[in-house]
This record gives sequence, C-alpha cells and structure tokens, in this order.
Amino acid sequence: MRVLVTGGAGFIGSNLVEALVARGDSVTVLDNFSTGAEENLEEVLDDIKVVRGSCQKISSLDLNGFKSIFHIGIPSSSPMYKDDPSLVGKAINGFIEVMELAADDKANVVYASSSSIYAQCSPPHREDMELEPFDYYTEARIAMERLAKVYHGLHNVNSVGMRFFSIYGPHEEFKGRYANIVSQFLWKIKEGKRPKIYGDGEQTRDFTYVGDVVKACLEAADRDLGCERVNVGTGRETSFNRVVELINQILGKSIQPEHVENPIDNYVYRTKADLTKAKKLLDYEPSIDLEEGIKNLIEINYQRK
Repeated sequence: MRVLVTGGAGFIGSNLVEALVARGDSVTVLDNFSTGAEENLEEVLDDIKVVRGSCQKISSLDLNGFKSIFHIGIPSSSPMYKDDPSLVGKAINGFIEVMELAADDKANVVYASSSSIYAQCSPPHREDMELEPFDYYTEARIAMERLAKVYHGLHNVNSVGMRFFSIYGPHEEFKGRYANIVSQFLWKIKEGKRPKIYGDGEQTRDFTYVGDVVKACLEAADRDLGCERVNVGTGRETSFNRVVELINQILGKSIQPEHVENPIDNYVYRTKADLTKAKKLLDYEPSIDLEEGIKNLIEINYQRK
C-alpha cells in the first residue's frame, strides 16, 4: 500500500515509518527537517522515498496516489507557537494542503491532534468535552479538527484526529528543548545534572510510549471511521516527581530535581485520557507502562551508541 507520512523524519513520524516499512508498505516521507533528521530513518532509509519540503507546498511537489496519509508534520509544542504565532496559519494551511491531496486520492487521513486542547477541562479527558482554545497552539489544533469535519462533509474525506497525550520514546533527540520531559529528565540525570521542575513537581501527565501511539495510528488508518477524534494515552497520571524517581531507580542514581517558580500563566497541571472511545473504535489498549518505556528508551539509546 502506498502511504505518505508528513513529518516522517521527526520523532513520532520516524517511529511510524519504521512500523509501516516493517509491514511492507511503500512509504513516502515529506519533511522540512526543522525538528527531524535523516538519522531517525537510518534503519529504513534504503526502503523509503524522502521528499524534502513543506506541507504548505504539497500541491507543487507532484505527490499523489496514496491510500493513506499520516499527517504528523505539524509544529507540536506550545512554546513554538508562542515564539512564532504565524505558525498557526502555517499549520492550518499545511492541513488544507493535506486534505486537498486526500480528497484527490480518496485517501484516509490520520493526523496529529493534541491533549493540550483539554487544558481548561478537568480529567479524565473525554472527546465529547466542550473545548475552547487558550493559546496559539490549541487554536491551530482545534481549527484543524473543525476543518476535518468540513472536508468530510464536502469531499467525503475520512479522517481521525489523534489526541496525543505526552508522548515519549526513541528518536526525540532532534526536538531538543521541545522534547517530552521524560526524555529531558533522562538526558539530564544521565549527565549527572539536576532536572528542573516548575513548582512542587506534583503536576501530572498521562505519559504515553511512542510504540503504543504507532499501533493506534495504524489501526485508525485501516478503518473507515468517517470523521473522528480519538484520545491516545494510557489512562494513568504520573507526577513529574515520580518520573525523576523512576529514572533514578533504573539508572541507579539519586539525583534530586531542582524545583523553581513556575513562570507560565496558563500552565496545565493534570492530564489523563479517557480511553473508552479508543478501545471501542480502534480496539486500542496501551501495552507499555512508564517504567518499561523508560527502560526501553535507555536500552535503545545505548544500542544506537
């Protein structure tokens, strides 16, 4: 099956590309390499086609004939949009280009949404909650979900918006300061440095291993679900303090975090996915808990070195 993965050289995208190649798909990667790198694809580089370019330019890149499109190449961190609010327009225009291609190819689309859109809602977070954007990043994601409904109504494009919850795993190195805090804490502690935590560290996230995310994306692409939005998480909350404890235990270290005053006004204190819909529509069940995921990440990083 011919498949397009936007952002395929990035963190989530490269893990997805590896899984697609493993199951025998013909994969084209579109990436502008802003937070991705060919090193993330070194295991499959000979088996895929890589196109260097922007999602906003899809119509000029002679890309067509795809059965499924995974649109992961969307700026994926709130600070990115705070630094450059014009990313809102770029993200939306890129999404429109993807959906136009999908309409022409009659392709299913799986695209990256975010748990950040639940910031003003109390957990557990359900897909039927009333949402309001509270920053540039959430405005872009909510707008894309609305546009997905428009394209389904006008052009019968089937799509699933994957509301990702705090994803971590291998291939995050090139995201730098935008990487998940699990990876950032791990990098610091391995170097013998104290990880920095805003506030008392009792804030929580639903930390989700990228391998589980990939499985959910594959299931979503293989099913005709109309126009849907689905949570992808674990249904469990873990505090930042506990993440530091786990990393120390696994590495045999005892490095304490540095707690500092939280400078962010609209900070999100808790996230937790309700997985009822994911289980019903995708038969999704997370299989890797946080401790196992951290061990996997350490082992994979060690092997790569």
